[in-house]
Amino acid sequence: MRTVWFWFGRWGCRVFCILFFKLRACGRENIPRKGAFLLVGNHQSYLDPIFCGVPLRRQLFYLARESLFANWFLGWVITSVKTIPVKRGQADIHAIRKVVGILRDGAGVCVFPEGTRSSDGKITALKGGFGLLCRRGDAPIVPVVVDGAFESWPRHRKLFSPGAHIFVCYGKPISTDQAKKMTDSELTQLVTDTLRRMQNDCRIKHGKQPYDY
Repeated sequence: MRTVWFWFGRWGCRVFCILFFKLRACGRENIPRKGAFLLVGNHQSYLDPIFCGVPLRRQLFYLARESLFANWFLGWVITSVKTIPVKRGQADIHAIRKVVGILRDGAGVCVFPEGTRSSDGKITALKGGFGLLCRRGDAPIVPVVVDGAFESWPRHRKLFSPGAHIFVCYGKPISTDQAKKMTDSELTQLVTDTLRRMQNDCRIKHGKQPYDY
């Protein structure tokens, strides 16, 4: 039943994007056709999970802060679409074990290691932790950049502005073998730099001013 609801919800998200945004995606060939992968992206708005997942044919699990599950209806909805609660500000061992188990089962998991939405559209230094998931879950890291979401729904605004151009770009995977040869700080810096480069490449390609990093 949850699988049926997931695909129904996915269809609803696709219709939502068609109605309110001009969503374009590139690099979908970098998503593994089967097996585990860790989708690591920047965080510009509340809608980033939808923007990252809608262009893909594979199911994704998501991580969200535990406080979002306090509301019974919202908690039920996000749980039904494969969202895992995570305690903020501490090492949530239960959540880590659950994500690792999901990855070992060959599924995809989407995470936003900035920890919170961007205040200016730029990508802040990522928080560590996803390297552990990559190594223990034997899952390659696929970097993904969302651009345009900040202009549509910055964190100081209550509602999004419809009609915005949203660009989603999936980068080349970082293999688990490569990740295992790096320290957590080295891997975190590599992914941070990769996302920033991808973001500016995307902005230049679409006639927008690149960010100064």
